[in-house]
Amino acid sequence: MSENKVALITGATRGIGKEIALELAENGFDIAINYRSESDLNEEVKKEIEQFGVRCELVGADVANFEQCEKMVKETIEKLGRIDVLVNNAGITRDGLLMRMKKEDFQSVIDINLTGTFNVTRNVIPYMIKQKSGRIISLSSVVGVAGNAGQTNYSASKAGIIGFTKSLAKEVASRNILVNAVAPGFIDTDMTKVLSDSVKEGIYSQIPLKRMGLPREVAKVVKFLSSEDSSYVTGQVVNVDGGMVM
Repeated sequence: MSENKVALITGATRGIGKEIALELAENGFDIAINYRSESDLNEEVKKEIEQFGVRCELVGADVANFEQCEKMVKETIEKLGRIDVLVNNAGITRDGLLMRMKKEDFQSVIDINLTGTFNVTRNVIPYMIKQKSGRIISLSSVVGVAGNAGQTNYSASKAGIIGFTKSLAKEVASRNILVNAVAPGFIDTDMTKVLSDSVKEGIYSQIPLKRMGLPREVAKVVKFLSSEDSSYVTGQVVNVDGGMVM
């Protein structure tokens, strides 16, 4: 059995989640990659991670489904032996002004982004309490801190993650479990690549560093929060946004 620590990362087959998986693998973590849909991408990412000489398992689950999350966590522990770090990264957007937003567009974002964070964390926590150690890192967003027109659903879900993080941090600190959130700003991913140049220029005008962030810049912060270097950090929200929200 490997002596490596184990990280379970939701929504880890692309974008920020994939970058976090690669960053932790490079730093010696065995990785469990959560995915919702079968895809050739899944195996490709697995192979990339295994190039670092660590173990990697693919664990499928819709994070909005509590029972699937329970099965995923059990499968991860059966295959990799433990879970030291949970990264709640899975998320979706369904943007639109509130007056035009469909109920299902609000609910689906809450179900995956916020309820999904509960579902996975609730199933991981008993194991971390038993081993008396763990790190839980959830991806929030600067719009969960400051809001954004056209994203009431997404902002609500990400603000909920912040409240969830701070409350859970107080509940489990005595068991040596640290709970933090990372709030990215505008990051160069598939989600932002579709924006027009004029929209991007408008975004840059709001960011003191005048550029979008890179997924690896978010991953580096998650790596810090996963390491012993952050042993006195819990209940915090770390903005990775180029100074956009201060």
